[in-house]
Amino acid sequence: MSSPPPGMPAQALTLRHREVLHQADEMLLGFARALRSAGVAVTADRERTMLEAVAAVGFHDMGATYLAARATLCGSPADLERYDQVFVAWFGGVRAGHSPKPPPAAAVQVAPLHDGEGDGEATGESIHAIASATEVLRHRDVATMSLAERTALAGLFAKLAPQAPQRRAHRHTPAHRGRVDARATLREELRRMGEPGSIRRRRRGLRPRRIVLLIDVSGSMTSYADSLLRLAHRYVTNGTPVEVFTVGTRLTHVTRALRQKDPERALVTAGSMVPDWSGGTRLAQGLAIFQQRWGRRGLARGAVVVLFSDGWERDDPQALGEQVRRLQLLAHRVIWSNPHRGKDGYLPVQQGIVAALPFVDDFVSGHSMAAFEDLIGMVAHA
Repeated sequence: MSSPPPGMPAQALTLRHREVLHQADEMLLGFARALRSAGVAVTADRERTMLEAVAAVGFHDMGATYLAARATLCGSPADLERYDQVFVAWFGGVRAGHSPKPPPAAAVQVAPLHDGEGDGEATGESIHAIASATEVLRHRDVATMSLAERTALAGLFAKLAPQAPQRRAHRHTPAHRGRVDARATLREELRRMGEPGSIRRRRRGLRPRRIVLLIDVSGSMTSYADSLLRLAHRYVTNGTPVEVFTVGTRLTHVTRALRQKDPERALVTAGSMVPDWSGGTRLAQGLAIFQQRWGRRGLARGAVVVLFSDGWERDDPQALGEQVRRLQLLAHRVIWSNPHRGKDGYLPVQQGIVAALPFVDDFVSGHSMAAFEDLIGMVAHA
């Protein structure tokens, strides 16, 4: 939306106005991404045409914005129903021929343009409102979010920068402090023809420790699976040595699918690989297969293993406890992230949790963005 609102001269387009227009562009592009996730074939050309059309009619007129975006983003009559549903969820129910409704608390609001005095105060209030909405969104339970809030949450995932924990390497590297490197010191003496020189020292370097993420995608974890895969995608694309598996009634290796830079494409590809999405739960069997095929061959040895699950187990809970015990013997640290852990009044009474807890190093919550950020810090310092 490169042009100013109608009636406003170009020279009056202040820095604040440019920021508001930029927020409008981001909001429209976010709406286009949400529409694409809902199954409408929104291409980059359609997005660009939509921005030009909305700029022509003015973003402040939501009825005109509804029609302009509808005409440019929808390619067939079958897209219209989905378009209406996403538009209502994204913009809070404002559409052509309807009276505006208050938008969701976590939705990003575009402040109106004003001239004259009071702009600085209004800008401060708008920024404070947006910051407060973001803070509320960080602590919201992912399972209770609307479509618009989930889309806003996806933007917060893009800002995460997870890091791998460090471990001592087997090889030594030159250092200013540490043990005396006799061979390097002797070579230095020979190079100087016997003249005394500086003493060479060495110490063991640092290497990133491997991370293994095991994500429960059973029916009881469906409302959290999307966010957990987004978190895993940030680990994979950030360059950390990580391997990602989904666990339900089967074990699926999805690391390669999550290597795509675009999170939406990565999640769609990973989802197409998982045959047991929203099915039953057989954690013990999944952990047994993981350790037999990957863990004992080196993938879990000395690694930080994070299991995302609510602990509901279809098979024998004691078998789950035994598999977690064996996993702890292989791994450097085992972390269990439970979405119900951070809720008031929660007690770990599920039989699977009870059987596995004695062999878990850290039992943490995993229901919100704030919980994910805490988990990232815990893994980085494991």
